[in-house]
Amino acid sequence: MFKEINLYTDGGARGNPGPAGAGIWIETLQKKYSQFLGENKTNNEAEYEALILGLKKIKSLLGKKQAKETKVKCFLDSELVVKQLNHQYKLKEKRIQQYFLEIWNLGLDFKQLIFQHIPREKNKIADQLVNQALDKEKSKLF
Repeated sequence: MFKEINLYTDGGARGNPGPAGAGIWIETLQKKYSQFLGENKTNNEAEYEALILGLKKIKSLLGKKQAKETKVKCFLDSELVVKQLNHQYKLKEKRIQQYFLEIWNLGLDFKQLIFQHIPREKNKIADQLVNQALDKEKSKLF
């Protein structure tokens, strides 16, 4: 049983907007995921989508009951997204507002969500997973 889980997520778009990917490292459970997110996303959209995917993965791995008893520490290298999630910056774009609401609702499935900004160099694993997703998708095209 885990009382606290560390989640590292990263999202990135090549071109901004452009093809985007998500990297998710659930450190506490030693699980890694990478996923292609689509062709026309911004970096911020990719950051939010990576976090949403990470939270959904944790919930599915733990199950509803244990998730409700678990605190999730979310580590992101996007200062903007962390400040938005911590109510320090306003959400002006409609799409970002929708992501925010989805994360807010996912937060109800856990004991607590904490959003913390970290430097890029502390998020290397999630960043590598983003590039892995993008490179894998790119290789399908050729």
